[in-house]
Amino acid sequence: MIGTGGIGSGAFFALEGDHTLGREESRGGRFLDRRDYCKLHIISHYVHTLLGPDFTVLPIGAVGEDDAGKTLLAEMREAGLPLDYVRVLPGEQTLYSFCVVYPDGSGGNMTTTDSACARVDAAAVRAVEPAFARFADRGIALAVPEVPLAARAEVLRLGTAYGFLRVASFASAEVEEAWTLLPAVDLLAVNLDEAAAIAGLQDFDLSVPEIAALACDVLRQRQPALRVSITAGRAGSWCCDGGTLTHVPAVPVDAVSTAGAGDAHLSGVLVGLVHGLPLVDAMRLGALTGALAVTSPHTIHPDITRATLARFAAEQGGEGLGIRGSGPSRCTLPRPS
Repeated sequence: MIGTGGIGSGAFFALEGDHTLGREESRGGRFLDRRDYCKLHIISHYVHTLLGPDFTVLPIGAVGEDDAGKTLLAEMREAGLPLDYVRVLPGEQTLYSFCVVYPDGSGGNMTTTDSACARVDAAAVRAVEPAFARFADRGIALAVPEVPLAARAEVLRLGTAYGFLRVASFASAEVEEAWTLLPAVDLLAVNLDEAAAIAGLQDFDLSVPEIAALACDVLRQRQPALRVSITAGRAGSWCCDGGTLTHVPAVPVDAVSTAGAGDAHLSGVLVGLVHGLPLVDAMRLGALTGALAVTSPHTIHPDITRATLARFAAEQGGEGLGIRGSGPSRCTLPRPS
């Protein structure tokens, strides 16, 4: 898997009071003991951990020459991720998010837009073309937010040129710009808010299944062969494959923090696809991965491994994960023609 997206850290701040923070309001709270990570780091970590060292994961990104960047690189290196294409940029700051959490568990975040991640461009991605050539017709090209669309477009372009399975996600605010990239995507992974933006909804006056169905209808009209994954927290997830919309229930757990759940879900889906599972079964593996991930306060659950995920699946009454061995060295799901 070769991918680009955000590499960064953040802090969680628990607010006092359930009402939404006002524009000029001063509110008390406390910092939580939680480690925050960004999209590319989360997905790369889980895919590498669950597929093993025989499956190559190459993240493309950048961090600042600061303490946060040094810590992130040390953690990625310790996890076994190759850092050949993660640049350290002097004078830049590492991507940082400030996440606010309300007493009911909901919340939002503010993320820096002038970080090292904003300097990841198409040229940085083109430097990785020899790796695309090396894994031609047997890889995954991953393009996720927190780096500019131009860099993600280049990943998808190279993925197309070298026969990779092309996987992408886009933030709600990026939907209009992202339409031009959709023809270069095989699997689109979004959350409910992003699905609503795709469907052109201004508010959530429809039910969750209706939003998922409407988003898939809009996407199918533009690109009939597109596979779609939509996550909606406790409501579960939906996948659209070949025109069929299927609901996959969420796995019930006592969640400590739901931050990063969608990225963990996508990681599980990718692992399932690499092992040749149909999309709906890969979505079930994604649901298990996301459910286990939210039992940790951190956006990367430090104890998720193939063994712990298999045990968790067995505890949920599953008959297994549908994956065997130490992990394949190639992607077994061909890209649609």
